[in-house]
Amino acid sequence: MLTLICRHFVARASAYYALIAITLLTLVPTLSLVPPGEHLTQITAKDFITVHTRNTPTTYYQGRQGPTGFEYELMHRFADYLGVSLNLNARHHPESVLPAVRDSGDLGAAALPLLPNPSGVYYTRPIIKMQPLVVYRRGLNGISEPSDLVGLELGTLSEAGTGEALRDLQKRHPTLSWKESHELEVAELLARVENGTLDAAVIFEHQFRLNRLFFPNVERGFILGDPLSMAWAVPSGRGLGLLEAANRFLQDLQESGMLDRLVSRYFGHDDYLEYVGTRTFLDHLDARLPRYTELFQQSARETGFDWKLLAAVGYQESHWDPDAVSPTGVRGLMMLTNPTASEMGISDRTDPAQSIDGGARYLRSIKDRLPESITGDDRLFMAMAAYNVGLGHLYDARKIAEMRGGAPDSWTDVRAALPLLQQREWHSQTRYGYARGGEPVIYVRNIRRYYEMIEYVERSRQQFFQLEQTPVNDDPLLLFELVPPLD
Repeated sequence: MLTLICRHFVARASAYYALIAITLLTLVPTLSLVPPGEHLTQITAKDFITVHTRNTPTTYYQGRQGPTGFEYELMHRFADYLGVSLNLNARHHPESVLPAVRDSGDLGAAALPLLPNPSGVYYTRPIIKMQPLVVYRRGLNGISEPSDLVGLELGTLSEAGTGEALRDLQKRHPTLSWKESHELEVAELLARVENGTLDAAVIFEHQFRLNRLFFPNVERGFILGDPLSMAWAVPSGRGLGLLEAANRFLQDLQESGMLDRLVSRYFGHDDYLEYVGTRTFLDHLDARLPRYTELFQQSARETGFDWKLLAAVGYQESHWDPDAVSPTGVRGLMMLTNPTASEMGISDRTDPAQSIDGGARYLRSIKDRLPESITGDDRLFMAMAAYNVGLGHLYDARKIAEMRGGAPDSWTDVRAALPLLQQREWHSQTRYGYARGGEPVIYVRNIRRYYEMIEYVERSRQQFFQLEQTPVNDDPLLLFELVPPLD
């Protein structure tokens, strides 16, 4: 699923780039007497690149482990690519980034929309698509088409690109009106939809995916207009060397698959859980996980796993309920069978400390028993699948994968083979026979999703939840500018 999400943004980029090639040519005027590499030479000489950005979850912010964010990852990698240090100026809102780049900066990287006819800057090649999206407060009915926005308290951010989609819509619906803010960021805008200050907002689709876990009362509406492109900006009049280097870097990032992986990491959260599941997960994350976090961390230190991965396994198994019991008698927070508990020296499966310890050591023992030819994430995913379905059935699925011309050491091929254990045609050719092979596929998928959500929440909880401690000034005259109807 994450691969599909990435393809939505990146894999179709070839055709997309062709459509905007003419636009890009118009954005880079002919240079006269400026040496082509002047700006890049200056950056190399001073040994750092100054990037103007924004302090938002989609761009750059300080997480618990230090600086993070989608565009921060790109900036940091680009600085390494140039062999220089990264100097950030994150004290910006959307409308102030380009002036700063024109006046004194080396690069602007702040979810900038690639718009025609920029003044004093060149844009790089597109990085990802940015699709404007209408979101609204849960409980409002019938927000499914543009005409439904007329008469609502509707908000968006100034100079972010979403206002362009609203202006195009206003041409067809002249009575449409909305408010734009120069002071807020996306999370703050969503907070106002959540608390009823606004009925709806227009943001970008990837921003909603990144924020939606924290605003469960904000509902996805409908896409609005055509997608824009996220791009970086460099100052014009100082040579094309930096622009060319940035374009080579971004192309290499796309061709290597790293851009896909970063998109998955930061924006691959949209389809994880439906509303009830999301609320349940967040409730359990706050009410249950803190009781067991230290136990997961201790077991992680002893077994070499990430504690958040062990916590994700525990959530998939029992929703962090130490008294959970399955219909087959498997019980406890990590849902250990009697034979497994005995093998791990666990006397009380309902004791959270024993269950987490036993589950972590059992997962480690499975991973250690796998063939050395299975490496990296493939090894981890197969170990998790075997935790669910048993090591013997995993080996059978590896055999089926090989029989079908696949790679038995590849989780992708084994994942496709596991459901075939439910078919007599295939399981009759294996040592251990029938298994509900579809279950470990879902099992691993869910654990990966829970892990990413726990990691994401842990990484960014502090920034998002500061909103709850910040007084909300609902005076639209101070925070918003009204865009009136055309009539």
